[in-house]
Amino acid sequence: MRVFDFDGTIYDGESLFDLYLFSARYDMKVFRHLAPVLRYAIKYKLGRATLEQMERGVGKVARKYLQDLSTSKSIDELRVRSLNNAAKAGLDTDILTADASIISADDLNGGLKSLVSAFWDRNMSKIKPWYKPQPDDVILTASFDVTVGEACRRLGVKRLIASTIDPATFEVTYLNFNTNKPKRLRQVVGPDAVIDEFYTDSAFDQPMIDMARKGFMVKGNTITQVK
Repeated sequence: MRVFDFDGTIYDGESLFDLYLFSARYDMKVFRHLAPVLRYAIKYKLGRATLEQMERGVGKVARKYLQDLSTSKSIDELRVRSLNNAAKAGLDTDILTADASIISADDLNGGLKSLVSAFWDRNMSKIKPWYKPQPDDVILTASFDVTVGEACRRLGVKRLIASTIDPATFEVTYLNFNTNKPKRLRQVVGPDAVIDEFYTDSAFDQPMIDMARKGFMVKGNTITQVK
C-alpha cells in the first residue's frame, strides 16, 4: 500500500488556496475570507497551530466561505458554460470514475458543485507527472474531501482520507491535521495494515514516515528517499 500527502506532494501547490483564488474570480464577496484563510494556511505550514486551534478556526472560516459559494448564482453558471464549451469542442465531458467511494462534485449542490467541477477542469494539469495511480493507493490530506475528492475520482483513486465537511450544513466534521492523520489512517485501513511507501512534502508528517517501510520527501518533481 502506498500513501500520499496531496498538497505540495502530488499536487503542485495548495489546492484549497488555489480553489479560493479561483472562486474569487467569479464572486468578489469571497475576498472577505482572505485574511483568515491566509492566517490559518501560514500557521498550518509553519506548524504553529494546535489541533484545537485549527479545528475552531478553520471550521468557522470554511463554513462561512462555503455558505457564500452555495448561494452564488455567478459560480453556479460556471458548469453550464464549461459543459457547453466542451461539447462545442467535441470533448468527452464524462471523465469521472463511477465506482470511487468518496465525495465528489456530484455529491454537492448549487454553486459549490459547479465550482469544484470547473476548478478541476482547469487544475488537473497541476497533478505532478511522476504520480501514476495504483489500485491500492491512499491519499492522506488535511484538505477537504469535498474538493480533493473530485481530483481522486478523476485519477481513479478510490481511497481518500481527508478533512470532512457535511455538504448539507457546511460544518467541519473532522480535521485531518497533525496527529489526526496517522490516527485516522489506522481507523480506515486497519491497525495491522502495512504502509509500504509514504510520500510527503512536509517534515511535520514524520509520524507517517515512521509508520511506513519506506519514506519519501517530495520537493517539486524531485523525490528523495528519507527512510
